[in-house]
Amino acid sequence: MIVQVVIPRVGVNVTEFRLVEWKAKEGDRVEKGSTVLQIETEKTQWEVEAEITGFLHILLEAGFKAPVGETVGVIAETKEEFQKVQTESGRAPGQPAPVEAGANSDESSGSAGEAGAASGRRGVLITPVARKMAEEHMLDISKIKGTGPGGRIGRKDVEAVIQAKAAEKEKPAPTAYHGRRIRGVVPLKGIRQAIAEHMYRSLSSSAQMTVMGEWDVSKIVLLREDLLKEEGMADTRITYVDIMVFILSRALKLHPSMNCSLLENEIKLWEDINVGVAFALGEEGLIVPVVKNADQKGLLEISKQVKELGKKAQDRKLLPDEVTGGTFTLSTVGRQSESRFQTPILNEPEAAILAVSSIEDRPVVRDGQIVARPIMTYSLTYDHRVINGFGGEQLLRTIRRFVENPSLLML
Repeated sequence: MIVQVVIPRVGVNVTEFRLVEWKAKEGDRVEKGSTVLQIETEKTQWEVEAEITGFLHILLEAGFKAPVGETVGVIAETKEEFQKVQTESGRAPGQPAPVEAGANSDESSGSAGEAGAASGRRGVLITPVARKMAEEHMLDISKIKGTGPGGRIGRKDVEAVIQAKAAEKEKPAPTAYHGRRIRGVVPLKGIRQAIAEHMYRSLSSSAQMTVMGEWDVSKIVLLREDLLKEEGMADTRITYVDIMVFILSRALKLHPSMNCSLLENEIKLWEDINVGVAFALGEEGLIVPVVKNADQKGLLEISKQVKELGKKAQDRKLLPDEVTGGTFTLSTVGRQSESRFQTPILNEPEAAILAVSSIEDRPVVRDGQIVARPIMTYSLTYDHRVINGFGGEQLLRTIRRFVENPSLLML
């Protein structure tokens, strides 16, 4: 039996994945149900499991992108079947060069007319497969020497350049850089690279303004204490994050102009209120799974979903659909943080993000007396191109009313 290793469809909005790592080498025996391949999008990672026990034949090496439904490897149940697959794919045992899925060689993928058309448009004779590989690895094709007919650049020519660059990266890092000693080098790649590019793009393409303040959350603290007493009946432990998602979704329903995005030179007001909740992934950064239609869900349902999404985030098991489609993001500063305020960066294409701190007792003046009250600080960042200060203040005023008098939520 021979079974294909295929890029899975795990979300309606995802069309391709990058191959991160094969968990077995060419010809290795893999067990049914074991992870054979790790793949990723900009926001999440996914593991592909072996459907049968057998020997792995790799068609597309790690580092390349492949569309959903693409065959990137094969598992053959017997050694004989494995050797037959290797021979038919044009890859000899032990040969390191990958073969593009669905073709015996890049010279046979696409017609000569297609290659010629590409050459005519850009002035370089190169096959379609080689061009795609060069673009994915950001290579200057004018500097690649082609070994094909008429100097045409083929897949193997591009792979040689990629392998040469990889070997260069594996050289020992220099001990000093412009007079400064280097302790170590951490590659910017994977989710960390995607987050870095997303944050830079966000700050570069919008007019972000941040306002800050604080709320007296005495009644929210009492509300949570009452809810914790009924934890057994609720079948979930309510957190302040759950309560803030609940409050924020109701406030956005009253202020639809804050639930928007600037896309294609239009301000799109979203009917759905999908609240993203930022979770830390250690040194990798943040990921923002989304509570869809939060305004239509009760506090218990929100609490259970936030916990489920949080566990998936920590286990790196989030589906692409669970981290897309947000219309507004809530970020939280944990108890271990030394800061009360921050300037959160927009999670584009959303036009606003609210960050709240952990709660701490602080002295405030009430009825002419200095008393201790549980205080939560907040930072609201919004895109000033589409949201003005009045809109932001109106949203914050409504949230304050809900925080200081939670019974209003019943209305």
